[in-house]
Amino acid sequence: MWTEKAQAKINLTLDVLYKRPDGYHEVEMVMQTVDLADHLTFKEIEPDEIHLSCTVPYIPLDERNLVYQAARLVKETFGVDKGIHIHIDKRVPVAAGLAGGSSDAAATLRGLNRVWGLGLSLDQLAELGAKIGSDVPFCIYGGTAVARGRGERIELLPRVAPNWVVLVKPPIAVSTAEVYGRLRADEIPAHPDTASMVDALVNNDLKRICETMGNVLEPVTFAMHPEVERLKQQLLKFGALGAMMSGSGPTVFALVESEKKASRIYNALRGFSREVYLCRFF
Repeated sequence: MWTEKAQAKINLTLDVLYKRPDGYHEVEMVMQTVDLADHLTFKEIEPDEIHLSCTVPYIPLDERNLVYQAARLVKETFGVDKGIHIHIDKRVPVAAGLAGGSSDAAATLRGLNRVWGLGLSLDQLAELGAKIGSDVPFCIYGGTAVARGRGERIELLPRVAPNWVVLVKPPIAVSTAEVYGRLRADEIPAHPDTASMVDALVNNDLKRICETMGNVLEPVTFAMHPEVERLKQQLLKFGALGAMMSGSGPTVFALVESEKKASRIYNALRGFSREVYLCRFF
């Protein structure tokens, strides 16, 4: 029996530069993992099959699940003729802009690398993960990084201080494909300053991190779901140093300078949403 954690991520910046000929968008993002995580357990089984189980009943347990896809990719790529049962203890909100599924896939690649003694480096696992999804390579490494291309080109940054984060997911679903479909990359009025964010992170300057945050998808999601913008304003009203939507939403996060203030915001927000999480940079 082996276990692996699958950390959630937030976007400190999310910039879209242009739409590529292949239909994808060229992005530049500063991403950060937090200590809110799913827990995956791996157990070898006798039939040469992939079996999944999950604590959340509505998660698909077949080839639609990125965990299943990751396990199948490992088996096919390296000719592994052994069966595996993977149990997902789901703690990261689903369809939330926190890369929960991608992180589970990354944890599967790391876990099976250990279970089956494949001896692959993180760089090799990240290359494999890019075949599953754009966020998977970053989730292989975790920590702090700039992601470029479709999100698969990773520049790792030094680990930063474990700043306090409050995550709030409103009870709505946001389609990432629809958000990107509505985005007009050539009409974005202002782009986040990636270099300034990297400098703020390297210097552990939380105030400047908050001042430099930016997500060009916010106006699109806010227009579709005004309650997400209201939630962001609520976080700022409650005293967050900075607040922003993660990914294409709908989760909004607040950065806070102390545990005491983070706890106060966390308790205040529980009256507005069932899914509120207190965590830290990881």
